[in-house]
Amino acid sequence: MEKEKFLGEFEQFLLLSILKLGDNAYGSAIRQLLAVTINRDVTIGALYTTLERLEKKGLLDSKMGEVTPERGGRAKKYFRITAKGQHALRRSKQALTSMWENVALSQLGCK
Repeated sequence: MEKEKFLGEFEQFLLLSILKLGDNAYGSAIRQLLAVTINRDVTIGALYTTLERLEKKGLLDSKMGEVTPERGGRAKKYFRITAKGQHALRRSKQALTSMWENVALSQLGCK
């Protein structure tokens, strides 16, 4: 049986963004949150490629919203983290917390 893989950094950022945004988790809102919160400018292509990969892994679900005139008749695609996604995120957080245990920032040359 294959061991469960840990989430990558960007995957964690996306899943956390979706949790933070709740019912308002769609592409543009996710990009904006990443830009404001972690100062990371993400291309829309990289964002949707990763979101699609997470959905294929069963970590996300998506649904199409209503068509709106403001968007030229296009609908927003909304994302929601699944129970499997929550488990993967929790597992990654626990692993990082364990690795940081007993590590002082002074060991990294930080004050």
